[in-house]
Amino acid sequence: MRVLVVNAGSSSLKLRLLGPDDEVERTADIGPGADLDGVVGDWPRPDVVGHRVVHGGTRFTDPVVIDTGVRKELEGLSALAPLHQPKSLAGLDAVTDLLPDVPAVACFDTAFHTTIPDAAATYAVPREWRERYTLRRYGFHGLSHAWCSARVAELTGARRLVTAHLGAGASLTAVLDGHSVDTTMGFTPLEGLVMATRSGSVDPGLVLWLEEHEHLSPHEVAETLEKRSGLAALAGTPDMREVLSGAGRGEPDAVLALDVYVHRLAAGIAAMAAAAGGLEALAFTGGVGEHASEVRARAAERLAFLGVAVDPTRNDTTDGEITLPGALVRTFVVAAREDLEIARGTRAAMR
Repeated sequence: MRVLVVNAGSSSLKLRLLGPDDEVERTADIGPGADLDGVVGDWPRPDVVGHRVVHGGTRFTDPVVIDTGVRKELEGLSALAPLHQPKSLAGLDAVTDLLPDVPAVACFDTAFHTTIPDAAATYAVPREWRERYTLRRYGFHGLSHAWCSARVAELTGARRLVTAHLGAGASLTAVLDGHSVDTTMGFTPLEGLVMATRSGSVDPGLVLWLEEHEHLSPHEVAETLEKRSGLAALAGTPDMREVLSGAGRGEPDAVLALDVYVHRLAAGIAAMAAAAGGLEALAFTGGVGEHASEVRARAAERLAFLGVAVDPTRNDTTDGEITLPGALVRTFVVAAREDLEIARGTRAAMR
C-alpha cells in the first residue's frame, strides 16, 4: 500500500510518498502559496493519505479514516490547539482537494499519551473546571515518541524507557511496556521543557502577577510565552547551534541559556524515570536531540546517578547507540521518522 504522508507545519506542508515497503519514493516541502498540484501532480498515485493531526482530544485514541463527521469533530478541537489544529486541517483540505478520491487517515500526536494514568494526567483544579473544559494532560509529539520508543525497545528489549524529543518544540515521555505513562507537555504544548521560543513551565502565579501589575492582556502574555521566550529570550536566538557556539565563546547569555536548558532537561528525564519505575534506556530524537552532542553529554553528566553515561567517542552519531561501556542505562540517538509511524497507523486504520 503506497502512503502519502502529510505533515502540516507552521509555514510549510511536508510531503513524503512511501512505497509498499516504506521506501521513500518522493519528498517535498511546500511553502505558502505554492502550487500543490504542480509539485506532486506527476508523483505516483497513493493508495491512501496519512495526515499528522496535532490534537485528537479524548475522542480519538487511534488513527481514524476521515469522513465528513470526523472532519467536523477535528475542527471542534481547534479550541484546544488554536496554533496547531487549523494548520493540520488546512493541510488536510488542500490535499483532499487535489486527491478527492483517495481515502485519508488522521494520525494524532495526542493518541500515544491516552494511556497516561489519571495520577499523571489530572490537574489539581476544581472538578467543575476539569469536567466542563476537559482539562487534563494531553501530551504532544506522540508520533515521534511512539516511533522512538518502539525502535529502542526493538533494539534492547527494554521495558522502562525515557524518550527525549528535542527540537524547536521539546518534550519527554516515560514509556513502560510500550505505553506512555507520563509526559512533560500538558494541556497545551507550552508546558514542560525550555524550547526554542516557548518558555516551558512557569509559575502560574507569575502569569497572574504580570496580568495584574503590568496590565498585560492574556493574549499578550500567551504570545510572549509562546513566541518570544525559551532560548530566544535567554540567548537572543532560538537556534541551539548558535547557543552552543556562543556558550563556547563564553558569552554570558548563551552560557546561561544552555545551563537552564540542560538543567530542565536533566530534571525532566529524572522525573520521567520515576514515572516509568526505573530507567533501562534513554533515547534522544528530534533536531536538537539528534545533532547537539554537547547537550546529550551535559545531560548525561547530570544523570550519572541514574546510571547514564555517554561514550564521547560514539556521541557524534545522529542515529545509533552512544552508551559508555559498562553503563547501567543504554543511551541512543534515534533518527526521527514520524512518517513511518504515520504510515503504520494509516495502514492499520485502512485494515
